[in-house]
Amino acid sequence: MNVTAIYPGTFDPMTLGHVDLVCRASRIFDRVILAVAESKAKTPLFDFAERLGLAREAVADLVNVEVIGFHSLLVDCARTHGATVILRGLRAVSDFEFEFQMAGMNRSLGPEIETIFLTPGERYAFLSSSVIREIAKFGGDVSAFVPEHVRAALVRKFTAD
Repeated sequence: MNVTAIYPGTFDPMTLGHVDLVCRASRIFDRVILAVAESKAKTPLFDFAERLGLAREAVADLVNVEVIGFHSLLVDCARTHGATVILRGLRAVSDFEFEFQMAGMNRSLGPEIETIFLTPGERYAFLSSSVIREIAKFGGDVSAFVPEHVRAALVRKFTAD
């Protein structure tokens, strides 16, 4: 059985927690699609093309991982790319309520697509992109939390202002 999982997010920016989850998923599933959401409802730090590029570089060594961009319903994107699993990370109990609601809605819209939750590695359980952005904004060292190319992009972004 060939199983494709899709891991959606805005990835603004991509953290080592995201990378850890994708690496672990790549050992579980035959194919993993890292789906970067355009997310017009949010005002991201990095534009869509930048987030796609940062994500591609972060997972370049994983042969069964593909990075795509999307701006549709997640279940439609999953169907288009042959994914039968939506992969989501759960960092804390506080994530659960929202993720549970989203899983239910996705099941309603795409009953053939299952949602599977992975918890982060212990050292990444506290990471969030918004916290990383805040630390970087004030010149803090985020090198322990993001890939080096993302750290460099954050420095460029905040020193350009």
